[in-house]
Amino acid sequence: MGFRVLTEFRHGPARTGELDTAHGTIATPVFMPVGTRGSVKAVSPRELIELECPIILGNTYHLSLRPGLDVIKATGGLHAFMGWSRPILTDSGGYQVFSLAKCRRLTDAGAEFQSHIDGAAMFLGPNEAIAIQQALGSDIAMVFDECAPYPCDEDAARLAVERTLRWSRQCREIVSRPGQQLFGIVQGAHHRHLRERCAHVLCGMAFDGYAIGGVSVGEPESEMFDVLDWVAPLLPWDRPRYVMGVGTPPQIIQAVRRGIDMFDCVLPTRVGRNGCAYTADGMIQVKAGRMKNDFTPIEKGCGCYACTHFTRAYIRHLLNVGEILGLRLLTLHNLYFYQQLMRGIRSSIELHAFDVFCRDFLSRYRLPRRI
Repeated sequence: MGFRVLTEFRHGPARTGELDTAHGTIATPVFMPVGTRGSVKAVSPRELIELECPIILGNTYHLSLRPGLDVIKATGGLHAFMGWSRPILTDSGGYQVFSLAKCRRLTDAGAEFQSHIDGAAMFLGPNEAIAIQQALGSDIAMVFDECAPYPCDEDAARLAVERTLRWSRQCREIVSRPGQQLFGIVQGAHHRHLRERCAHVLCGMAFDGYAIGGVSVGEPESEMFDVLDWVAPLLPWDRPRYVMGVGTPPQIIQAVRRGIDMFDCVLPTRVGRNGCAYTADGMIQVKAGRMKNDFTPIEKGCGCYACTHFTRAYIRHLLNVGEILGLRLLTLHNLYFYQQLMRGIRSSIELHAFDVFCRDFLSRYRLPRRI
């Protein structure tokens, strides 16, 4: 198993590649739908396959709490438990160090959580994070790291980097599960010298891939791109580069321009559950009153199930009367849109027309219109 760069764009760092895993080969750049608790919200594994989603993401912290490792191990791992035959990447729980800061105590050994479900104590450190991911049987596991908040002063960011590096070494030293790859995570908040130090040290540990963490945590978009500009050139050319938790369609395009290969984000499903849809012209609110008598598809020319069978007016009606089908149709459309976006990105890089693709997409795409 490994990663191969197939095409390098002639006018910048963008590239296409293939990432081999125990459950199949993934074409990159790739977008991974988020299935935190063993399910991508509102869609079935069969529908994800029909959408040609090549890989999904699960979460160590949440799955270890519910249903618990004993249940998942009894079925043969997360793939069998959720009926998914394609690759899975599992986050280590490091993001919960950030997102659940109010119910955890952080030490150099790891994070002592008070369960957000029932208040029960739970400890998560590098050894525990890897053991859980090995039990889940994911194709790609992540090191346990400290995801710092935004804003984060230099002293706090330095401490987070030192913990991340210490924990990364511990994760790397654990005997790996056959067929499971391990990715390192670059932290350092918005402090360039800390990001560069973290990247340099992690590269010396020879991970199977490298992620850039601690972005999309509330910082301005320009600062996120600063981090990518600093870090991406430092990461090994022959290993996949993954930006965690990103992002909107324009953000993904801008990150690919900087040489990023892998993405995950809750936006396609979350936006759909809130009555909105992504289109080439930007995000639209299908639940808006102006859609009441709009008998066109969500997006003209879109080949997704929602657009080829239903109108905006019908989907708005479903949303207004609380029918779950409305949320499902929007989610299916958004996931289809994201997969089509990635196909377009890959094709344009292969044809060395990525600059034209970026210009055309970004000139047309607009921010959400207030209703």
